[in-house]
This record gives sequence, C-alpha cells and structure tokens, in this order.
Amino acid sequence: MLKLRLTRIFANGTMTKLRLKLILLGTLLISVFAWVVLTQGPLAPVKVTTEKIKTAPLASEVFGVGITEARHSYNVSSTMTGRVGSMLVDQGDYVKAGQILARLDPIDLNERLTSSRLMAERSANSIRMAEAQLAQAQSQEKTVASTHKRFVDLHAKGYISQEMLDAKLNEKNAAQAALDAATASLAAVMRDREKAQSDASGVAKLRDQTFLYSPVSGIVTARMVEQGVTVVPGQTVLQVIDPVDIWIKTRIDQKQAGKVRAGQQASIVLRSQPETSVSGVVKRVDMISDAITEERIVNISFAAPASDVSLGEYAEVTIKLPGLSDARSIPSAAVKQLNQQKGVWVLQNGRARFKAIKTGIATLDGRTQVLDGLGDTDEVIVYSQKAMKDDLKLKVVPEIIKSQS
Repeated sequence: MLKLRLTRIFANGTMTKLRLKLILLGTLLISVFAWVVLTQGPLAPVKVTTEKIKTAPLASEVFGVGITEARHSYNVSSTMTGRVGSMLVDQGDYVKAGQILARLDPIDLNERLTSSRLMAERSANSIRMAEAQLAQAQSQEKTVASTHKRFVDLHAKGYISQEMLDAKLNEKNAAQAALDAATASLAAVMRDREKAQSDASGVAKLRDQTFLYSPVSGIVTARMVEQGVTVVPGQTVLQVIDPVDIWIKTRIDQKQAGKVRAGQQASIVLRSQPETSVSGVVKRVDMISDAITEERIVNISFAAPASDVSLGEYAEVTIKLPGLSDARSIPSAAVKQLNQQKGVWVLQNGRARFKAIKTGIATLDGRTQVLDGLGDTDEVIVYSQKAMKDDLKLKVVPEIIKSQS
C-alpha cells in the first residue's frame, strides 16, 4: 500500500510540473505573438523619417529636354522651271556666300542672250548712222535757211522775182522736213537700242536664274534633288545653315518657366556627348505656350560655337535661375497633394497630421521653398513605410529600409 501511495504522489508531482511548463510556454508564445503584432504587424506604428525646416541659401534651376536645330535655315530653290544640269555640292559641304551650288539647263538662253547683244550692237551702229544723217540735215537746213533769208532781202529791194523767192521757201521747207525726219529717225533707233539692251538684260537675268547661289556662308544640310530632275519655281533644291547659328529648342514645364528670362546661363549636355557639359545662354523665350503638353518653348544658344553637333540631336538643358540668399525649405519628397490641396504630413505626439502649406521655388536637388504654413519646430515626414492618413501612429527611424523580394 505504501508503495502504491508513493507512486501516485510521484505521478501527481510530475503532472504538475508538466502543466507548469506548458503554461509558461503558452505565456511565452502569447507574449511573442503580442510583441510581433504590436511592433511588426498591422497594429505596429508606421516607420517614418522626419526633417525640420531649414533656412539656407537656395539655388533654383530649371530642367528641360530639347532638340538642336538651326535658328535660320535657308532653302535654296529655283525661280523657274528647268532641269537640273549639275549639282556642284553635296550634303555636309562648307560653302561661301554667293557660291554657285547648282546649275539648271539653260536650254536656248545662251543663244538668245547672244542674239539680243548683237541686236544691241546693230542698234548702236544704226544710231551712229542716224546721227550722221541728222548732222547732214541740220547743215542742209542751216544753209537753205540762210539762202532764203538773203532772197527775202533781195526780193524786198526788187532784185528777184516772187517765183524765185517761193522756190527758195520751198527748199527751206524741204530742208526742215528732212531735219525733222532725221531727228525722228535718230529717236527711233535710240529706242530700238534701248529695247535691244533691255531684251539682253532680261535674257541675262533669266540665264542667271539658272545658277543657284548660296545665300550665306555655312554648311549644306540637305540635297533634295539630283542631277537631271526637273524642278518648278519654289521647289527646294538644297538647304544651307549657318553652323554658328545653332540653338536648342527646349520644352520647359509651364510651372517652372515663369522665371526664365533671356540672357540667363544654362548648362547643355548633348545626347552624343553625355559626359560633357557645355555652357549655353537663354536666347529667346517664346510667347506662345503649348496648351496640350503644358510646356513653353525656350531657345538656348551655345555660349561658344559648338563642334560636332548634329541637327535633330536630343539635349538636356539646365537653366540657372536667380537664387535666394535666405530661404526656408524642406525636402521636395515631403510635399504632397491631398484633396487638391498642397501640404505636408507632420509628426505631432507620435501621430500623423496634415498641414496645408504655400510653396515657392523648387530646386533640382530636391528642395522646395516654404512660404507659409510651417513653423520652425514642425517635424515634416519625408519618407514612410505606408501611405499616410490622419492620426496614424508613427515611429521615427533614421532611414527606411525597403524589403527586397
């Protein structure tokens, strides 16, 4: 009996210890679960990084993407219908102002010009002949007029008859008529010469139109037709640009273009030279904006003539705007839009609160000027694990570590 009773007591003690162990283990598991739920689970505070407002100099810049193009592109075209007889330059050739770039087939213009010049020479000879005839008629008229005057005096003294006086008068009238005819003949041949010279000049100008000249010193950027092609008036044959006159047509967001002015400095990075930055200057700000893309066109010229720049090449442009010497700013990442109102989430007593603010300029290095709405002691939430909402419980950490999937 004693042995059986001792066995039962020992068994009861073992069960009690087992129960205590199980209770302790259950309590530990519940504690771990509660800790996980409260610190890592859905009830845990959201981790955030914060920053207070800073007062310091703020440099403002505007970024845009553009395309290189010629400020002035000259289309060399024909003013007459004709067949291209020869092309004297090709794309990429350097040309000088007034240089002949192409020739049209003159057809019979050379022969017509020669004929017109011969007619002008013939008219010159006719003028010399008419001038000689006029001089002879003038001399004849002068002699006859003098004789008639003497006969008038003799008739008045009764030395000659009326018939002789009338004969001399008839000779005088005939000499005057011959003089008038010679004068008219000279005027006619002079008009003929003027017409011949005008015809020759017109044909010469028409022949000159068969030569296509370069309007400026520059580079041939396009050769639109080839030899043997018939062109019509106004049809572009070649395109020429001035390489010094290249700029970048840049598109700037309308929100950032308000303070862009001509003369401001810019930095240009060409797509073909991504590791090199060249200086530029704002040359012109277009008055008309693109209502669809909400962008404004800003033309940037190179501060110095650029080499190895192709037209149509993409370029990144950074325009330096006037900075602020003493500006209050926060990270741009902290600025949010809530219910069409711009503001920031701030940390208040461990909870998230939204504050509306008024902002100024934004810099490319990620700073936004604060004009109103924030105090110097406000802690602005910059980054967070989750999307913010009002009264959300928060925990400030040095940085947010993103989980890698």
